[in-house]
Amino acid sequence: MLSKEELTQKIKSLPAGTIIPKPESENDFTIKGLGMRRGEEALIYRIPTNDPDKYPRGHEKGVTFTEFYKAYTVLQETSSFTRDWFDKELPKCAKEGGCNFTTIGGIFELLGIAQYSEPATYVRK
Repeated sequence: MLSKEELTQKIKSLPAGTIIPKPESENDFTIKGLGMRRGEEALIYRIPTNDPDKYPRGHEKGVTFTEFYKAYTVLQETSSFTRDWFDKELPKCAKEGGCNFTTIGGIFELLGIAQYSEPATYVRK
């Protein structure tokens, strides 16, 4: 099992512009870089928009490294990361948007530690 610092470094090593795998999206969600969310350092990503005049670079959201690590821990301990767990255990992240769930799972897919298995569920690889 990775430490929080090791997982954070792996996530930080993903380059800006990397497409985040999303199970049902027809548009590309991409890594922007690092920033702040909910008072902590976070991975910021861009969401495609239907209003390019209002959001010329897309809308941006983020997931903190603490949130990533909590999700990683449950994935390692229970072999899965589910939307139900996400909504209950990471309520501030969930409140920002459901796409944060698939962003966490997609980042885990990029790192080779999880795969999408069925609606609302990622399983440990």
